[in-house]
Amino acid sequence: MKPPCSPLFFALASLLVSPFLHAEEPTGLSSVLPSVLHDADGKEVDAATLKGKTVALYFSAHWCPPCRAFTPSLVKFRDENADKGFEIVFVSLDNSEDEKKTYINEMKMKWLTVPGAGSKESQSLAQKFQVRGIPALVVLRPDGSVVTENGREDVMTAPDKALEQWKEKDPS
Repeated sequence: MKPPCSPLFFALASLLVSPFLHAEEPTGLSSVLPSVLHDADGKEVDAATLKGKTVALYFSAHWCPPCRAFTPSLVKFRDENADKGFEIVFVSLDNSEDEKKTYINEMKMKWLTVPGAGSKESQSLAQKFQVRGIPALVVLRPDGSVVTENGREDVMTAPDKALEQWKEKDPS
């Protein structure tokens, strides 16, 4: 017996498979970030809590002197803007989880973090956004697209205007 190779068979098969081949890619921050993040205490938090927010990915590490110099300014900036639809996610490039925890506590970082220190997820994000040095602050729109890869400069030169400028660049 011959296998069913008629044009009708292929038409039916393509109708069944088509939705899977043309499924839309996820959009928003969920397409960029891991689905589970941690709060400053290490407790799991659903990344969906960031939906609709402008999010800055902060690539940094405890061992990095320029990072330790910039982080207090960023903590102040975040604390002043946390109620304005803005959040920071720390992407630790530390050598160990202990270093990361020490850094978070010393600097009083109250924001979310990608799980792990120098983790696969952290390395993947650094590669995705072509981070060449730290500290780096990559600002994302609520849809996950990049507003700027130079958020650090914005926070250092015009902290009172940075968030407003980032949101003005948001076409939504």
